[in-house]
Amino acid sequence: MNDIIQIRQMTSDDIETIHLVFKHNGIDRSVEDIMECWEENQSGERVTLLAFYDNQLAGSLHLLSTSYYPPFVDQGIPEINDFNVIGPLKRLGIGNKLMDGVEKIAFEKFGKVGVGVGMHHYYGPAQRLYAKRGYVPDGRGLIYHNEVVMPFVNVCVDNDLILYMTKE
Repeated sequence: MNDIIQIRQMTSDDIETIHLVFKHNGIDRSVEDIMECWEENQSGERVTLLAFYDNQLAGSLHLLSTSYYPPFVDQGIPEINDFNVIGPLKRLGIGNKLMDGVEKIAFEKFGKVGVGVGMHHYYGPAQRLYAKRGYVPDGRGLIYHNEVVMPFVNVCVDNDLILYMTKE
């Protein structure tokens, strides 16, 4: 099955396809957002990998050279960001192939990589994937809006409640 999964870096010709396939599958990315990602690929701020399953766009994954998470910035750790696999194509090994590709780039250039994962049920498959691939929490606990969540403080369990992890 893996021979029908192809991973490659994004090109400018992919912008419209990404927009249309994502929109059709309920992933909200405007053409402008995708164009900005392409521009960041050109400048070296970001690497965007695309997965194709049987020659159809199946997902994407980004590596940010400079993380949005201050402790990663301080340590020079790049961040895996915005991981998407099209719903009907999940559990076919596409996510692992994307991770193989992005980790290879990160380890060659930086020697390590980080990722932040949400803490509600929607992120359950990603949480399991990162754990199986050897990612370890960075030791700061949960983060909400880039701030450590202190004991006995209430926060909203939304997309901004994150656990950051690293792998070397």
